[in-house]
Amino acid sequence: MSFPPLVEPAAELTIDEVRRYSRHLIIPDVGMAGQKRLKNAKVLVIGAGGLGSPALLYLAAAGVGTLGIAEFDTVDESNLQRQVIHGVSDIDKPKGQSAKESIAEINPYVNVILHEERLDNDNVFEIFRGYDLIVDGTDNFATRYMVNDAAYFLGIPYVWGSIYRFDGQASVFAPTMAEDAPCYRCLYPEPPPPGMVPSCAEGGVLGVLCASIGSIQVNEAIKLLAGIGEPLVGRLMIYDALEMEYRKLKVRKDPNCALCGDNPSVTGLIDYDYFCGAISDEAADAAADSTISVVQLEHMLKEREEGSRDFVLVDVREPVEYEINKVPGSVLIPKNEFLNGSALEQLPADKQVVMYCKTGVRSAETLAIVKGAGYADAVHVGGGVVAWVNQIDPSQPAY
Repeated sequence: MSFPPLVEPAAELTIDEVRRYSRHLIIPDVGMAGQKRLKNAKVLVIGAGGLGSPALLYLAAAGVGTLGIAEFDTVDESNLQRQVIHGVSDIDKPKGQSAKESIAEINPYVNVILHEERLDNDNVFEIFRGYDLIVDGTDNFATRYMVNDAAYFLGIPYVWGSIYRFDGQASVFAPTMAEDAPCYRCLYPEPPPPGMVPSCAEGGVLGVLCASIGSIQVNEAIKLLAGIGEPLVGRLMIYDALEMEYRKLKVRKDPNCALCGDNPSVTGLIDYDYFCGAISDEAADAAADSTISVVQLEHMLKEREEGSRDFVLVDVREPVEYEINKVPGSVLIPKNEFLNGSALEQLPADKQVVMYCKTGVRSAETLAIVKGAGYADAVHVGGGVVAWVNQIDPSQPAY
């Protein structure tokens, strides 16, 4: 499926620009006309993180004239393993500002527009308007669905990418450009059950995978802007870095799609956090009156040392996480063992059960299981080991 160019060519390239982009200009499919289109293009990149970093660098190097960056976070040391647009000197700096400075070093002819605010229903239309194309580098389902819906309502195509551990996916969603082109909801009509798919912060990601998928996104962006080749519209690219295997799957437009189908039920922006649900209703109910703070946990641990209180403290993360940091005096029983029921055999029947994970999401899910098994006084730690390191024991590393 081929498409006409998204933008008209700029009036001209300067002599300096001709020298800079000469390796593009001598490619017949790109040539002077294609490079002028890139110069005239306005592309919004959502996120300056794992996918946004290589995407922004290569879009800038390719000569995209205007780059918008939607990013509200700051640079953390743990970002540097994969977010190559940032460096050590950028730690604690706003990611958008750090990315803008790196782009200036790559290509001073690029105009950078910063949107240093969290995307939400109130600002997404205002931020998206005026851009020819969106490159989506978000890492959570709520934002992905919002980006998909807002782009559809505004008639803006977008390039999507996703990464997790060793696996990556990429596609182009442009349902307003072709009658049979699918949207993200055609591929994923419903988000996965709460807690089923960990985020990269919980499950990890191979740093170089970001470059592999980010470069695919930029490749698709250039094709769309210049009107060359066959973009990944109606196709899903799947990459397995461990097996070094690329696969392509056909994605068909769903006539029953809630957004772009024959009888759409989604006719405006919705409550995406509620739609995706960070945790299940059962976990939310269990945690409602059974959540303690890390300060309370510290006090409880002191009482246990003194012999005035007894309980078992359970870390429900994965073994590799437990090796990085932990709350002293805890035992490791990964969440999966709660899901298959084997963890219940390891819990004492005569002691209170206290559980924690990285941030409190997984422990809330396991809390629901434990309470359902009859441990009525079980509790979990809000904020998890992240809060413990930040508030109680900063000598431990964060991740």
